[in-house]
Amino acid sequence: MKPFTIVPPDPLLSAALQHKIDRKTKPLGALGRLEPLAHQIGLIQQTLTPEIRQPHMVVFAGDHGAAKAGVSAFPQDVTWQMVENFLAGGAAINVFSKQMGWGLAVVDAGVNHDFGKRTGLIDAKIAPGTANYIEQPAMTPGQRDAALQRGRELAHALADNGCNCVAFGEMGIGNTASASLITHCLVGAARDGDLYSVTGRGTGLDDAGLIRKRQLLSRALERGGRHHDGLEVLAQYGGFEIAMMAGAMLGAAERRMLILVDGFIVTSALLAAHAIACNVLSYCIFGHRSQEPGHRVQLDYLDAQPLMELDLRLGEGTGAALALPLVQAAVNFLNDMASFESAGVSDQGPAT
Repeated sequence: MKPFTIVPPDPLLSAALQHKIDRKTKPLGALGRLEPLAHQIGLIQQTLTPEIRQPHMVVFAGDHGAAKAGVSAFPQDVTWQMVENFLAGGAAINVFSKQMGWGLAVVDAGVNHDFGKRTGLIDAKIAPGTANYIEQPAMTPGQRDAALQRGRELAHALADNGCNCVAFGEMGIGNTASASLITHCLVGAARDGDLYSVTGRGTGLDDAGLIRKRQLLSRALERGGRHHDGLEVLAQYGGFEIAMMAGAMLGAAERRMLILVDGFIVTSALLAAHAIACNVLSYCIFGHRSQEPGHRVQLDYLDAQPLMELDLRLGEGTGAALALPLVQAAVNFLNDMASFESAGVSDQGPAT
């Protein structure tokens, strides 16, 4: 697999962007966190007049061998059943994507089901689910690399078709457990990355189920060890949907796209992507902070400031989709709001 090459945004435009933001008809900083958001988008796109073009949501689906061991409250069949729901337009992400003007694609990264050729479904299946990481590595290095490369290709294809803003969602019974293991490995213990602090109830485990989940994940770590290399962590504990998302994030950053980041599972893919190529973080906008306890740990580690906190814990990319209007608002005020000079409004700001 060709290494990922991500160039961070050139900071040369930073002063001009900040000047444009500061000279809008408002007190300095009065638009709060929309101001640094507009600044970030301008730097990513290397322009004083950024725009959002053809925003897309890509939902990756995959099954996990460990799901049958009891790490989730739901049976594994729910993965393919929910993919059918996505294709029928009945899931929350369908509703929100339509409302927010997102294009939506669903990717079979490794579901244990034969969907056949379907409109709206991209067949990128690496295998019909990962191996049970409690007993053996979740995937081979070859499978991991294939998932990363396929994600990269999908992101590049979106860019080639004019998209410059992308978000990723996921579906995979058991993937909060995988995300907990990835987070535990890649977030240092000094940053509160111990296993129990990043392992939550997922799809709704009761107290007994949560205890069992933590015990199973502890057994997985005893087998596979705690690694700090992103590639090794994906092979040991990842899901095909998580690895493919990581590749798509890296591919999107290679093409200088805005990446809207969703919740706990998507951020676990970002942790892996960040460990592979740290410059990916410059292209990321964090949509929300979820209810999963590990998500706060992830965001603190990445020094990320999410745009919203709505107590979401659904996944599917829903939090990222809901954040798009805020991203658009940041772009719009930068482009369309009058300056003191153009509006003929007196101010007591810094001299120009």
